[in-house]
Amino acid sequence: MTAPEFVTLEVDQGVGTIRLDRPKMNAIDEQLHREVRAAALEAGERADVRAVVLYGGERVFAAGADIKAMSSLDRTAMVAWGRELTNSFTAVARLPKPVIAAITGYALGGGYELALCADFRVMGGSARVGQPEIQLGVIPGAGGTQRLARLVGPAKAKDLIFTGRHVGAEEALEMGLADAVVPDEEVYATAVAMARKFAAGPPLALAAAKRAIDEGLDGDLATGLALESELFAELFDTEDQKTGMRSFLENGPGRATFTGR
Repeated sequence: MTAPEFVTLEVDQGVGTIRLDRPKMNAIDEQLHREVRAAALEAGERADVRAVVLYGGERVFAAGADIKAMSSLDRTAMVAWGRELTNSFTAVARLPKPVIAAITGYALGGGYELALCADFRVMGGSARVGQPEIQLGVIPGAGGTQRLARLVGPAKAKDLIFTGRHVGAEEALEMGLADAVVPDEEVYATAVAMARKFAAGPPLALAAAKRAIDEGLDGDLATGLALESELFAELFDTEDQKTGMRSFLENGPGRATFTGR
């Protein structure tokens, strides 16, 4: 298999960093998003990866889709292109592990749609996010209309999508588009620190919690409650549940060491 050119997965102390590096602005073309998909699938399967950071480097997260590559496509071609892009981003969203997007510089269009696939978003003070597709005569096509509305509600999503405006870090935090704002030079370290906290937790329970929340939001309350009950009960067949409860009874809360079995 050909080695990835634009995306790498680096693992350190339980945290896997999916690093985008396509000069100059990490524009998302077919090769890059397929490499993101491969990295996400690998991170999901590796036992030594217990949390994931999405990172585009010190200058930019991802400025958006490669417009030059898209501009000549017709409807038929775009159906296929959009399906594959959505599949790649869905692989990130369905990672059964906590995912933090570390956003520096711009995260626009497809770049912010990728960040929306994470569970949390850390922004640098000078970073800017947005869905500017309307300015090109189109709409977000890789989850922007759906994940954004689920994150901040339909009115705020429509504001961003109808106007295509860029949002600075402090407004993004206020709107719920970001979960933390830190100085630019601290973005990656902050995201890794968050990931390490999750990496110390019980992997199977974290995966179950993420699935219950994400899938529960896509259905009605009764369906979500049934899923929660099922996943809750399944965890009682794991070593981590036995370890966690024994540790609680013997040593108090927060002292267990989990193996992911």
